[in-house]
Parts: sequence; structure tokens; C-alpha cells
Amino acid sequence: MTSTYLRRLVGAVALDSTTYEEIEADAGATPAALSTVVLAAVATGIGLSSAGGAGGIPQLIAIALLGWALWALLIFEIGTRLFPAALTRADIGQLLRTLGFAAGPGVLNVLGVLPGLGAPVFAVTQLWVLLAIVVAVRQALDYASTGRAVAVCLLGWGLSTALVVITGFFAGPVVQ
Repeated sequence: MTSTYLRRLVGAVALDSTTYEEIEADAGATPAALSTVVLAAVATGIGLSSAGGAGGIPQLIAIALLGWALWALLIFEIGTRLFPAALTRADIGQLLRTLGFAAGPGVLNVLGVLPGLGAPVFAVTQLWVLLAIVVAVRQALDYASTGRAVAVCLLGWGLSTALVVITGFFAGPVVQ
């Protein structure tokens, strides 16, 4: 089991579409996807600790898990209801699994503890995770086009950003 997890994690980090197809098809891979999200959050907390940040690893784990679930639901709705392709047949579990493994490059955030590497490491891993998300979405939603996956991800990002801004506007402190 551990060798399967590590092989899938390496394949996901390598942006291998065959690995994402395998993860999508394996309903038993959801706990491993969850573990990947947690592992990336812990690595991020460790990486941020050298900069005096990280507000606590437990909080990062909670935020990562909530974000993972909400992102999967949002992408599911956009990808299957608004922009389905002819072959799109997906369920929320497939997106949870593929998006969970797409968090894999985040494990490299642990390298942020190295002096002078914090910002570059976080910038590279964020871009890498974004690319992995596009591959994960393309495979989970059975898109033939990467462009369609990019469009779904951009729309999802825009909607989630708008939701955060609106929530912050109404729930934020009153400025006098």
C-alpha cells in the first residue's frame, strides 16, 4: 500500500495524466488523497516556521482540508453542470481524489526552512500545484482539452476569490 501511495504521489507531482486517471478510478484512494493534503499542509507549516509565520500547523491543516473539499465541490459544479464535455462523467469523489493528490508538490514547502529559499520555494510550489490542479481537473472531468480545464479552474478561482472578498466585506471589521 505504501509503495502504491508513493508511486501515485510521485506520478501526481510529475503531472502524469495516467497516474491521475488511476487515482480517479480508485474509490479507495480518497484517504490517501486526504493524507496528501495534510502532508502538504504540515510541510507548509514547517517551511513557514523559519520565517516566524505559520500561525500553527493545526490551523493550516484545517484550512487545507476545508479548501480541498470546497474546491472539489466548486470545480465539480462548474465542470459537470456549466462546462461539461461530451465525455464528462464525474462524481465528487473523483475530484476529491485527484485534487488531493494535486496538492502533492506542496510537500516541497518544507524546503522553505532553508535560509533564503522560503519565498522562491513557495512561489515554485504554488505554480506547480496550480499545474497539477489543471491536470487533475482535466482527467477527473474527462476533458480532451487542457484549455477547458484551465477555463474551469480560472472560473472556480474567480468565484472563490469573489466569495472571499464578499465575505470579508460583510464579516470584516467596520472602518470608521
